[in-house]
Amino acid sequence: MKTFKTTILLFFAMALSVQAQTADEIIANYFENTGGLENWTNLKGLKTSGVGIQQGFEFPIGAIQLKDGRQLFSANIQGKEFKQQVYDGEVLWSTNFMTMKAEKSDAEQTENFKLNTNDFPDPFIDYKAKGYTVELLGKETVDGAETFKIKLIKEPIMVDGTQEDDISFYYFDTENFVPIAVETKITSGQGKGKTARSIMSDYQEIDGLYFPHSTSQYIDGAVVFSMNMESFELNPEVEENTFSFPEEMTEEKK
Repeated sequence: MKTFKTTILLFFAMALSVQAQTADEIIANYFENTGGLENWTNLKGLKTSGVGIQQGFEFPIGAIQLKDGRQLFSANIQGKEFKQQVYDGEVLWSTNFMTMKAEKSDAEQTENFKLNTNDFPDPFIDYKAKGYTVELLGKETVDGAETFKIKLIKEPIMVDGTQEDDISFYYFDTENFVPIAVETKITSGQGKGKTARSIMSDYQEIDGLYFPHSTSQYIDGAVVFSMNMESFELNPEVEENTFSFPEEMTEEKK
């Protein structure tokens, strides 16, 4: 009888272990361990600042993301401010590094970007309601850490006029259930066709939510950019014109 009971207990332990390793369970554990799904869902905006590192050169960087989709990334290099991936709700634009002029993205890039604006602060929030699918692909070691590899398929995007699935691979640490890497395929620009991977680390608590403070971006295995974030402001107050395309400024420089 004792052996039978032990066998039953082992069976249930194994069953629970398998259940805990489904994609839904991993995602649920992730939100639970980083502040709770309700708190993440209630987040209206995020403003961050820190230091960017590229080819050994350090410079100030900042970012603003709002739940309505508006966002921007900025860098101050040798006293000049460059803004990238700025979206005001309709127009997507960036500063040209050569001319210092604001330039609008083409229609395809803009439409693809719009599809991702409902992902703040995390694409896994209400992913089923958004029509996304997830698949647990097993375990994989990333930088010495054992991870669960989850495939996320979002709404299709357009690449050179052809519709393609928008696929990302997330690597969740098996101990804390936080994502420590994200992998995607670059679909435009000079790196088109190459594999991009972001490595996240140094998770710290900010007003009840946990954010990675250090991120390194790789293309085909080579690091191209790193950033260490030093300040986080949740639900910031942002002026309406922060994301606006500078029409008058562009005309004056012509």
